[in-house]
Amino acid sequence: MAEAAYVPHPLDLSHISLAHLEPLLEQLARNAHEMWAQKRIADGWKYGPERNDHLKTHPSLVPYEELSESEKSYDRALVNEALKSILSLGYTIEKKS
Repeated sequence: MAEAAYVPHPLDLSHISLAHLEPLLEQLARNAHEMWAQKRIADGWKYGPERNDHLKTHPSLVPYEELSESEKSYDRALVNEALKSILSLGYTIEKKS
C-alpha cells in the first residue's frame, strides 16, 4: 500500500503581531542559544572556527552577543514562531509587575 505524501498544516500566524513582545523575543532567543550551547558542550563539543562533526567543533559556541546577525536571526525566528503560536491558540503573555 502506497503512503500518501505528508502535507504539513501549520497554524496561520500571518495575523499575529509581536511588536509589544520584542524585548521578550530577544531574551528568549538569547536563552534558546544558551540552551543549545549548553547541550552541545555537555555532549563534548567545543568552539572551533569551522563546524566539524568528527572533532565536535562549532563556530557558534560563543556568547549570544558574539553571534553574527544571521545566526541571531535563526534563534529569533524559532522563538518568533513559538510566541505567535501561543498567541494564536488564545493564550496571553503578560509580564508580572
